[in-house]
Amino acid sequence: MKISLISVGGKMPGWISEGYNEYAKRLPKEINPKMIDLPLANRNKNSNTEKLKADEGKQILAALPKGSIMVALDVEGKALSTHGLTQKIQNWQMEGTHVSLVIGGPDGLSKECLKHASELWSLSALTMPHPLVRVVLIEQLYRAWTITQNHPYHK
Repeated sequence: MKISLISVGGKMPGWISEGYNEYAKRLPKEINPKMIDLPLANRNKNSNTEKLKADEGKQILAALPKGSIMVALDVEGKALSTHGLTQKIQNWQMEGTHVSLVIGGPDGLSKECLKHASELWSLSALTMPHPLVRVVLIEQLYRAWTITQNHPYHK
């Protein structure tokens, strides 16, 4: 199983990178998540949000590793429990699936990305700072993996 995290955003604050890296290094080599950072479309006060999302969506679709399935994070997506995510990870491991978890820009994902996605997930009904999503996501991947290993981290 391989996991790619594809995220649209600018330069991340140091604490975001540190948090992401801390959990990523805890995951085993067979999962070895790969972060793919994509630049934000240029914004100004007169920007058309749909065009921005479409431009970012083209970047996302071009960056998807060949053969990977796309899971898009979206406010309208399905909320997963940690145990639900654990089940997904176990299935992906058994099938040898390459999964791309996609975090859109601050305005969300384009319609094309949402159509291309195999699944839509919501991390929370709460609104989070955009950079924090990558830390929450990698921590939950680590937590789910520890459950598959009967590791005490989850308790």
